[in-house]
Amino acid sequence: IVVPDGWRVESDLTNGTQHAGTYGFTGNNRAGFSIYASKRPIFHSFRNSKTEVLNSLEDVRLDDITKAILVDRIATFTTDYFGIAPKKIVVSQEDYERNPFYGLNQLPRFLNTFSDVFVYELKFLKTYLNAYLRQALHLDPRAETWIYDGLQTYAMMRYIDQVHPGAKMTGHLGNFRLLQNYNVTSTDFNSQYRYLYLLMARKNLDQPAGDPKNTFLKFNEQIAAKYRSGLNFRHLGEFIGEDTLQSIVRSYVASNWDKPTSEEDLRRLISQTQKPTDWFFETSVHSRELIDYKITSVEKKNDSLLLNIRNRTGAEVPVPLYGLNRKNVVHKQWLPGFKGDTLVSIPADSLDKVVLNYDNEIPEFNQRNNFRSLKSVRIGNRPFKFVLFKDLEDPYYNQILYVPTMAYNYYDGLTPGLRFYNRTILEKPFYFDINPAYSTNTQSFAGSGAISVQHFYRDRNLYHIRYSASANYFHYTPDATYLRLVPTVLMRFRPDDLRDNLKQSLMIRQVTVSREPTKFLVDDEYAQNYSVFNARFGSTRDLLTTRLSYGVDFQAAGDFGKVSGEFQWRKLFEDNRQLTFRLFAGSFLYNKTDSGFFNFALDRPTDYLFDYNYYGRSETTGLFSQQLIMAEGGFKSRLDVPYADDWMATTNVGFGIWNWVEAYADAGWVKNSGDSPRFLYDSGVRLNLLQDYFELYLPVYSSQGWEIGEPNYGERIRFIVTLSPNTLIGLFTRRWF
Repeated sequence: IVVPDGWRVESDLTNGTQHAGTYGFTGNNRAGFSIYASKRPIFHSFRNSKTEVLNSLEDVRLDDITKAILVDRIATFTTDYFGIAPKKIVVSQEDYERNPFYGLNQLPRFLNTFSDVFVYELKFLKTYLNAYLRQALHLDPRAETWIYDGLQTYAMMRYIDQVHPGAKMTGHLGNFRLLQNYNVTSTDFNSQYRYLYLLMARKNLDQPAGDPKNTFLKFNEQIAAKYRSGLNFRHLGEFIGEDTLQSIVRSYVASNWDKPTSEEDLRRLISQTQKPTDWFFETSVHSRELIDYKITSVEKKNDSLLLNIRNRTGAEVPVPLYGLNRKNVVHKQWLPGFKGDTLVSIPADSLDKVVLNYDNEIPEFNQRNNFRSLKSVRIGNRPFKFVLFKDLEDPYYNQILYVPTMAYNYYDGLTPGLRFYNRTILEKPFYFDINPAYSTNTQSFAGSGAISVQHFYRDRNLYHIRYSASANYFHYTPDATYLRLVPTVLMRFRPDDLRDNLKQSLMIRQVTVSREPTKFLVDDEYAQNYSVFNARFGSTRDLLTTRLSYGVDFQAAGDFGKVSGEFQWRKLFEDNRQLTFRLFAGSFLYNKTDSGFFNFALDRPTDYLFDYNYYGRSETTGLFSQQLIMAEGGFKSRLDVPYADDWMATTNVGFGIWNWVEAYADAGWVKNSGDSPRFLYDSGVRLNLLQDYFELYLPVYSSQGWEIGEPNYGERIRFIVTLSPNTLIGLFTRRWF
């Protein structure tokens, strides 16, 4: 390699010739190598008795002596575990940034709950192990990446067990007395691998760890599938013995150090153990089968306990059974994999609890059914635990989370409340969410609540069904409340290829609304109490630069029926400008009402289903009447024909001008009974400060003429403001799943 004068070149190959800016390197039987050229020295060389390490991981807070101690410790651990020391290895900042330790890299320094030494140690450990395994094993980097990832993750877990056995997942947060009641602060550091795998498994978005790398979702490719591979090796090591697994890994590395290898070579070595191991490859690595064992019953007979254990998923993998006495393990045995139910007899030995998978040896989908208390007097199998704010799932408790809430609308004012719910970070089959609140304006109670049951189906296009019922009770005018009851069935579909990023759903619900009479709305007597059947189908495909979605909505009530459709397309260009196009069309199938409350709206839907977050839903003047909900007609200007009781067809177009400044234009036809269709249009400037969260619309010209010069122009400006934190969080998580 030839570089300009004064530049430095470093590589994990053997140094060869060097003359006048020309460097030569040699290497034999290498699957890959690294060469770095730089104007200034960026690598520091560390040597021990076996290996030279070139390190460029950055951390100005640590001195060179501390770094040298950590480098030597990790290099020695890796050599001791895998059995062979490389002559030279490169650990670069660029390699770490391509494959960081997720969690540590997301926190700013003032929020980091780990010491600087521990953070640097984990960064170096992950990057060093990755470089070591890529140099040691010549595998197909696409089809057999699970071996690299699994051995790397498992070695990291072994390192933490040996060097930092008391480390917690959230660092030193557990030292604060106020946080000691949280499961997230008391959970071992290595448990994060299981929780992050379960994050995808509980969403039914997990993929087989042994699948080719190019088939993974982003979160699976960078986190979940890697961690599942490491958990699989840990499961195998606990079953056959960690020393036995280490011997296998050493033999695998030694026999393939200087030649290509494959999964078959590893399978051959593992199959030579005295215990059955076919499940490791067939079930744990190359299938999506979930692991879930359950203790269904316990019966005491003489000095023994007779347990009925059920395999709820059919994944035939070995599972450990424990007997506890005051949290002390007095009995342990491994049960071979089985289908259906099996009976197991164990000595009673003064046991007070029997538990499956007590030490999390296996990556089990659900641990909430893994234990039975043997105490003669007990209230339920799992006690209740009240926790402020969010927490990790704790399988040994029925967790009830509570959090103070604060909402706002123009009629209730600030509505402080206390929310009780059971939704932890991981998905569950049953949820409840109750949020009683107090209306400060009316000095009365308000609030909402919901319950839901959901089922996930493996290996189906219809992969998720949720049955739910919700209720809302708030004011819709200063002097009147509404009660909304909604039973719902939601079905979600996906293609076989998860990377297609196609999301489809069908929602079927019955919306029942009871509204108190009000003196503020004079022509609204007809729509006090009503019930509407609603079915909606939606389809969305999000790609890097385009978004395509469409939906169909059907509504039926005693006096009206209507159908509508919506199409949206969004394109992002290379210069970061964006073009959006939306088409809406809707028609009444029948309309016997004498109220405009259920009509199609050109610029401001009446929201008789109470789906939208209006801050002043009944306002016709003032600031809150200017709130824009992008639905139905989607116009921004208020025109002289705001509703349609027959049919409506509109289109909305937007194009980026500069950064967050965009131009918009709307056009369409509005048809009312007894009138000819009216063609209407408007245009203006959109300030897209934060899409779907904070936007301003400044009208310029419409079918009513120039609007920008009108004296009441400030009242014509429309805005979108979303106070829900879930909307903002979704902006950062949508690309992961």
